[in-house]
Amino acid sequence: MFGSMSNIYESAEATLGFISSPCLTKVELRVACRGISDRDALSKPDPCVVLKMQSHGQWFEVDRTEVIRSSSSPVFSKIFLVDYYFEEVQRLRFELHDISSGNNGLRDADFLGSMECTLGQIVSQRKLTKALLKQGNTAGKSSITVTAEELSGNDDYVELSFSARKLDDKDFFSKSDPFLEIFRINDDGTESLVHRTETVMNNLSPVWKSFKVSLNTLCSGDHDRELKCTVWDWDSNGKHDFIGEFQTTFKEMRTEQEGKQIQWECINPKYQLKKKNYRNSGVVILNHCKIIKMYSFLDYIMGGCQIQFTVAIDFTASNGDPRNSCSLHYIHPYQPNEYLKALVAVGEICQDYDSDKMFPAFGFGALIPPDFKVSHDFAVNFDEDNPECAGIQGVVEAYQNCLPKIQLYGPTNIAPIIQKVASSASEEMHTKEAMEYFILLILTDGVITDMADTREAIVHASHLPMSVIIVGVGNADFTDMQILDGDDGILRSPKGEPVLRDIVQFVPFKDFKHASPAALAKSVLAEVPNQVVDYYNAKGIKPKCLSDYESTRTFSP
Repeated sequence: MFGSMSNIYESAEATLGFISSPCLTKVELRVACRGISDRDALSKPDPCVVLKMQSHGQWFEVDRTEVIRSSSSPVFSKIFLVDYYFEEVQRLRFELHDISSGNNGLRDADFLGSMECTLGQIVSQRKLTKALLKQGNTAGKSSITVTAEELSGNDDYVELSFSARKLDDKDFFSKSDPFLEIFRINDDGTESLVHRTETVMNNLSPVWKSFKVSLNTLCSGDHDRELKCTVWDWDSNGKHDFIGEFQTTFKEMRTEQEGKQIQWECINPKYQLKKKNYRNSGVVILNHCKIIKMYSFLDYIMGGCQIQFTVAIDFTASNGDPRNSCSLHYIHPYQPNEYLKALVAVGEICQDYDSDKMFPAFGFGALIPPDFKVSHDFAVNFDEDNPECAGIQGVVEAYQNCLPKIQLYGPTNIAPIIQKVASSASEEMHTKEAMEYFILLILTDGVITDMADTREAIVHASHLPMSVIIVGVGNADFTDMQILDGDDGILRSPKGEPVLRDIVQFVPFKDFKHASPAALAKSVLAEVPNQVVDYYNAKGIKPKCLSDYESTRTFSP
């Protein structure tokens, strides 16, 4: 028994070396700016910071902060969560924009300056302050400070919701517009902003929206750490009036779970000194405090979740006649074509997470025997009842054997194959257990023709335990394929229904032509661990535990 267990860990360790790296080290970045110059002297800017990351020489947006109205030294409450890879140089760019009110687009926003650095620099210094450079790289008076904190291990979240009553009135013509800020007191006595609620207008007994925050962010995992909570009366000119404050700890908040309602008196120390019969400036109430357990990719894998890997290959005529050496499907005696390279690079990693090592392989866009009708989801081994091939090598052989028997045709439709895998995934979904997660690898040489059906199929699949990886083979222009990868906006079905989660990763093989197969695999599989975790955590499905898993399965060494 013991022997088989150590095998799992060793093989998991060997292969998890990089696939789980996305889940192992996450870094939280907090941002603040100082001395932002006003572009129009009459009013202060409405700043927002956009975080960009460099990939293959291009900058793409990772996330952005909220907009803070009328502030020349904003402290943003948004926390950027980034994956940290020790072995890579990760270039970051923080851009400061002034978002004029009534518009949240960056196009009309004024660019106030930017700062570039690497994630490694921030992590090693813990706190990095640099000048913001304007166009032409001139430094102005303004600076940006980025503070980094590693999320230790896998972190639980807590959901909190606060309300208040009888807050002091600070406005002459209307009631106060209160918002609440929660700060964590660090070991060195400094404060870190944990959360800033929205402002509830004209209300002395506000109920603020509930929010989720990691325990790491809230109290660095230390339940006795002091937290300072401050209530302000919001003012459009950015000069907010102080209503009052109180101190607490997470340990105290946690007692709400035992059914006690907790409340704090909100105190204004100035009034306390001056006014004789001062009691408080209102009361803040914790309505609920719920701990949300978060599990990692490894928790699910070691709990027995299997990755079911399926591959689909494009056999449309645009690939060129396989007998011709210019064809993308040409079987070269000495070196694998791009289809095989991509298949092996991704498949070799996925196969480590699949105990039976049997992989269904499908083709699309060809006329197939015996009656040569076009098919968009035929078994590459021509056995419709059992399309599985033994190991990645089995897929390679089935692919090579089927090429002479079929006729390349068209069009390039991938919705049928997504629907096929989705039907297996939806059967799995009904078990409500973390047993199988499906990965569909689609290898295609061109932009797909059934874009509307494909979008529909992806939106449907985003509710299921599956992810889709599309690798574009050859030199076609794949611009239109990028919209399936929801990174730059949210993918929607033709009816307008948005994806529940981003499950598609699209990569052109030509970007990796001169890189190692590992680089391609790393790029397409980097998001998978998070997609697996997001799916099960969102559904509230816990990992199956190892003990009952060991007894039902024996591992061959």
